[in-house]
Amino acid sequence: MSRRGKAVVKRVTLDPKYNSELVAHMIRVVMKDGKKTVAERIVYGAIDKVAEKMKEDPSKFVKDEKALEDPLEVVAAAIENMKPQVEVKTRRVGGTTYPVPVPIAANRQLSLALRWATQFASARHGMGMPAAVAAELVDAFQGQGNVIKKRDDVHKMAAANKAFAHYAW
Repeated sequence: MSRRGKAVVKRVTLDPKYNSELVAHMIRVVMKDGKKTVAERIVYGAIDKVAEKMKEDPSKFVKDEKALEDPLEVVAAAIENMKPQVEVKTRRVGGTTYPVPVPIAANRQLSLALRWATQFASARHGMGMPAAVAAELVDAFQGQGNVIKKRDDVHKMAAANKAFAHYAW
């Protein structure tokens, strides 16, 4: 029996500009050293850059044969593309450690996607952080880029270890 208490799920405050829980979560993930206004500037700047790219070439932003007009729809679709469905966790059974594929909870999927996007955006050199975040979001929307490669690698690892799936509990 577990000795830990239940994890308290905190209500997310909506961001002031878009009233979106997703944008508020992005701001919290981008934030470093408690500098929330800097993180807000980065995320809002990235959304503005996505909107600019949408105006430049609207043909790139078509999903399910419907042209998207709101940059928040593009951001949401990009993050949906980034989310991993399964991951590999190690289980110790009888003195041996096995990599076991397990499905990921929805809140962890979102956290991993945003963390990877921030990590790869900060690794892009030669552009500011808002432009880098916007570039990652546009790439993810189009099904390419570093975050999509990372997600695919995680899925491949889980598929390769399907033989140990019976150890999942």
